Amino acid sequence: VQPNNYSTFYDDQRQNWSIMFESEKAAVDFSKQVCIAKCNSSPSLESVLCQDLLLGEGQGVEGGDSLEVAYTGWLFQNNGLGQVFDSNINKDKLLRLKLGSGKVIKGWEEGMLGMRKGGRRFLIIPPAWAYGAQGVAGRVPPDSTLVFEVEVRRVKLAKECSGSDGLSVSSRDSPAPSPVPSSDGFSSD
Repeated sequence: VQPNNYSTFYDDQRQNWSIMFESEKAAVDFSKQVCIAKCNSSPSLESVLCQDLLLGEGQGVEGGDSLEVAYTGWLFQNNGLGQVFDSNINKDKLLRLKLGSGKVIKGWEEGMLGMRKGGRRFLIIPPAWAYGAQGVAGRVPPDSTLVFEVEVRRVKLAKECSGSDGLSVSSRDSPAPSPVPSSDGFSSD
């Protein structure tokens, strides 16, 4: 994914190709379909598939950085996007998390590394990196592959933190790490 609705790729002869799309939506939709095709052509999904949709700006995030994200999560069903099981897109609160704290599913911890502020990424997460055999009662069936579109709205780099700046990230009382932790005192910068 490149700025201004461009995508570039290499073919199997290592020749470089570029595609310019007529709109951001067309470029984003194409990138999602590429990621879904990668998943469907893989004999078994062993790790998180990541596809940037928009690059964003600034430095890539790493473990210890605090983020505020907007997201939608789908079940991966019938080789594509199934039903939405979770989203905060139409809610007032963004998801607040500290990368590497273990408060969200392992697939998010891995899949969000390197994202930048304003960046959007498509993640396809195998069951072992999500909720595994237990699933989430009433929302995620056991052994489900999950798909998320995540957008980083705010970033506070760990290097900028002085240690006691009021940042706290806690998880809701639930048996499994939730992709929806709650937090208070996230600074507004």
